[in-house]
Amino acid sequence: MKLLCYWWVVLFLAAFFGSRSSNGNQNVTYDGRSLIINGQHKILFSGSIHYPRSTPQMWSSLIAKAKEGGLDVIQTYVFWNLHEPQQGKFDFSGRFDIIRFIKEIQSQGLYVCLRIGPFIESEWTYGGLPIWLHDVPGIVFRSDNEPFKHHMQRFVTKIVNMMKSEKLFASQGGPIILSQIENEYQTVEAAFHEKGRAYVRWAAKMAVGLQTGVPWVMCKQDDAPDSVVNSCNGMRCGETFKGPNSPNKPWIWTEDWTSFYQVWGGEPYMRSPQDIAFHVALFIAKNGSYVNYYMYHGGTNFGRTAAAFMLTSYYDQAPLDEYGLIREPKWGHLKELNAAIKLCSKPLLTGAQSSFPLGKLQQAYIFKGNSEECAAFLVNNSSRDCTVQFQNSSYELPGKSISILPDCKTIAFNTQKISSQYNQKSMTPCQKFDKVERWEEYREVIPDFEKTSLRAKKLLDQISTAKDASDYLWYTSRFQHNSSEAQALLNVQSHGHLLHAFVNREFTGSAHGSHGNISFILENTVHLNKGTNDVALLSVTVGLPDSGAYLERKVAGLRRVRVQDKSFTNYSWGYQVGLGGEQLQIYTDQGSKQVQWSRFRRPTRQLTWFKTVFNAPAGSDPIALNLNSMGKGEAWINGQSIGRYWISFKTSKGNPSQTWYNVPRAFLKPTANLLVLLEEEKGNPLGITLDTIAITKVCGHITNSHLPLVNSWVRQRQKGPTVRLNCPRGKNISNILFASFGNPDGDCESYAIGSCHSSNSKAIVERACIGKGKCSIPLSNRYFGGDPCPGISKALLVNAQCT
Repeated sequence: MKLLCYWWVVLFLAAFFGSRSSNGNQNVTYDGRSLIINGQHKILFSGSIHYPRSTPQMWSSLIAKAKEGGLDVIQTYVFWNLHEPQQGKFDFSGRFDIIRFIKEIQSQGLYVCLRIGPFIESEWTYGGLPIWLHDVPGIVFRSDNEPFKHHMQRFVTKIVNMMKSEKLFASQGGPIILSQIENEYQTVEAAFHEKGRAYVRWAAKMAVGLQTGVPWVMCKQDDAPDSVVNSCNGMRCGETFKGPNSPNKPWIWTEDWTSFYQVWGGEPYMRSPQDIAFHVALFIAKNGSYVNYYMYHGGTNFGRTAAAFMLTSYYDQAPLDEYGLIREPKWGHLKELNAAIKLCSKPLLTGAQSSFPLGKLQQAYIFKGNSEECAAFLVNNSSRDCTVQFQNSSYELPGKSISILPDCKTIAFNTQKISSQYNQKSMTPCQKFDKVERWEEYREVIPDFEKTSLRAKKLLDQISTAKDASDYLWYTSRFQHNSSEAQALLNVQSHGHLLHAFVNREFTGSAHGSHGNISFILENTVHLNKGTNDVALLSVTVGLPDSGAYLERKVAGLRRVRVQDKSFTNYSWGYQVGLGGEQLQIYTDQGSKQVQWSRFRRPTRQLTWFKTVFNAPAGSDPIALNLNSMGKGEAWINGQSIGRYWISFKTSKGNPSQTWYNVPRAFLKPTANLLVLLEEEKGNPLGITLDTIAITKVCGHITNSHLPLVNSWVRQRQKGPTVRLNCPRGKNISNILFASFGNPDGDCESYAIGSCHSSNSKAIVERACIGKGKCSIPLSNRYFGGDPCPGISKALLVNAQCT
């Protein structure tokens, strides 16, 4: 009984003090064990939520769900190219209002890790650097280069001074306890030779000299100067991180990738919650004290902010999906992991660490304090289940798992055993756009060489020429063809990313590269007029590069043009940056009146704009456009871009990489919302639907071998394993789709009744759950009216519908 009371006290204190942020000034330092806040060592869990990848209307809910998931800290980058799109002209409004975002975090009692960079990579166009830096004379990005250091220091200083003016650093009573300078620089440092090492020293000295009163980190920077902490990024830092480069620095994991970014033509990466939990527990067992889940909420790359070939949706497989809905069981499993580790806080932070083998591939990590506090992590690195002996007791460890024992006796959590429910979201069409009369179209004008004002007798680099004002750069030319041969071979070599070719205003073909190989060749037979011929080649970037040394030297666009045996590479070319519709902003209410729209007609042709209006769906569920019938282009709602789409770029399995595109309700009016699509290919807008998104199914699966939920550890130890179902707020359980007490086959993703099944399973679960927002069903013979098959270990699987 004393043990039970002790753990209730620990749980209460952890909940009360674990992530509270004081209103007074806070002293933040560190030693070799952890960050120290107001004299207290801390085990901290963090999650990345990027303010511009969502809307201010979503921030409160995202942060609240992160806090409920057991996080202490919210981590975000600072996006230089958003805030200073033109040199000296700054924007911190709307989705870019970083101050409002940080204050929202503070209001919910969480800390902040501010990754200023200002180079961030982050699968963000140009790695977050503003494009105007490209034209600064003599500049070399991220090097011991005076022009770059001048602008970098100026921006970092501005951000720090903004934070200071709002008293947002912990040293002023604010929530910011940690800042980052640069980002994964060691991956490119060698390319700059001594200027790379000198730059690291300069960046650290510059940051520390700003006197924020909180520590600075450099991620993936083993040679970080003594004044900053080097940290780890990756999926397996418990295995790969050699530790900080000084015994006086803590073990910090700045990016624990909860999935991975996805590119056009690529399949989603599904990282399991068990794998994440295993490596977090291993990192903590090896002396880790700070773990950040990257991303906790990925969100949306609105507009043209995604880097080269990156999807508009970002890290949708995170614990909070693109729309901010909880993804189970990942969210719940990590919540239980965080809580289990927090139960071990005192011995972890004050005890002595030791370790010894429990078998060939098994290891015990023990933390013992001066008193009776003791915590243990029992690690099974084998893929097979095993039984180990630890302190005169036997413990069963599933394959590739870690059991956490907050008292060195009782298992509170095992990384492989999921107690959290599973959920499933559904996309439900609420509006169709299948009526021809709903649509109008405007056909983009193919530019004429004679009307271009920018000329050069060579093929210009697209990045230097377009300056990221548009994804599109027209290369136009005119030549004489005196041969009687009407057919000729057009051969164009491009260095990214996509090309549409027109000869005498007729479309002659497209080609594109990929994330792994941006260069490509378009080769097609074209029809030539005898006499004058016009060539218009539309080069399209799909985001700018976001990584690598000498980023300022990276190029895009056409490299070589040949027609039959004649080279046109060094020929007279006329250029037009952007499309005519872009220049007129016909995706806005005002701009759409600048052109003459026509009735929609089929078949469509390349480079067509489509326009319609719609009313906002009722309710509060998230909304997305299903663009499965389109090809490639960009979509706008009421003048705000919801991002690029590229349905026609199929994965190896023959599917689009992304079909649904987030439409934040904050972008909508009650009625007459303007939807404009720029379609580069021959997509059909009649197949578009507007869908609502909701969690519609919840499923729980528990066995006698499952561990209790750690947040209710004491109560559960008395009552035994329980299936807990919880519908989203505002929805109730309306139907039990499946229920089996016995030994059901499969799991929540695929199931069937097994050889042992209680015939009244469904009726009993219906009685307990129908009409309720949440319910609990114990794994108990008595609850189900008796044992349906004595001698067989029991399980319970319930799948329910929420409406």
